[in-house]
Amino acid sequence: MNIAIRNPVIARREEGSVQVELDPTLKIGTAKVFAVYGKGGIGKSTTSSNLSVAFSKLGKRVLQIGCDPKHDSTFTLTKRLAPTVIDALEAVQFHSEELRIEDFVAEGYNGVMCVEAGGPPAGTGCGGYVVGQTVKLLKEHHLLEDTDVVIFDVLGDVVCGGFASPLQHADQALIVTANDFDSIFAMNRIVAAIHSKSKNYPVRLGGVIANRSAKTDEIDRFNAAVGLERIAHFPDLDVVRRSRLKKSTLFEMEPTPELIAVTDEYMRLAAHLWAGGKPLSAMPMKDRDLFEFLGFD
Repeated sequence: MNIAIRNPVIARREEGSVQVELDPTLKIGTAKVFAVYGKGGIGKSTTSSNLSVAFSKLGKRVLQIGCDPKHDSTFTLTKRLAPTVIDALEAVQFHSEELRIEDFVAEGYNGVMCVEAGGPPAGTGCGGYVVGQTVKLLKEHHLLEDTDVVIFDVLGDVVCGGFASPLQHADQALIVTANDFDSIFAMNRIVAAIHSKSKNYPVRLGGVIANRSAKTDEIDRFNAAVGLERIAHFPDLDVVRRSRLKKSTLFEMEPTPELIAVTDEYMRLAAHLWAGGKPLSAMPMKDRDLFEFLGFD
């Protein structure tokens, strides 16, 4: 089925591409909203899920929204692949008033509420529609009124109008990156997308999360050049891989000194973000300039 046919959101052509016309009246409310971006496979879901738990351990009411068709953002929280919003809507022929909360929301570890937006079939529809319908459903069921923190875990390497749509709702965008060329190249493109969206929406860059990296020298050098700041660092540890295999967050794993150091860093990061942090006004590099800038031994 081509979801675009059912899509009530108007598509428009902009600079040679078809974009989603986002509904400017669709607002989340009073919650602090973070959108997590980064290269595909960099660990955004691991970061998002553990950050969600850290916020919940600070006593906050947390909602995590996975924005990937794989719908695997929240499985370490729920211990299963949760049904997607698109699956739920299709089951009722897109009559959203027939849906119950439990049809598309699952409670995860430590009370974190989990939603998987899903995505349209390959080659059809737009991710922006999916995100918009997810937020609309959550508002219709009053699930955002009692939420303190919302985390969007966004599909990697995509900065089109559709999957950039969480930036419409976010207060801050967080970028997860590793200390390598491909990750930093993707980060630069994401910075460009956020810089563009910030002209029309209040979203700002909240900082960079170094992940799966022993060192951060190239990340820090790039940050200094464009106006970014590293706000957390998580090294490449085997316990992270094992937590994914066990379908568990890091906070549920057997404590060891290295694991405690990681969970402490998540708690510190959550406290920093809840306190507000400082919005960053980064300016991306041109692709060719970045290629010359990133010189590795």
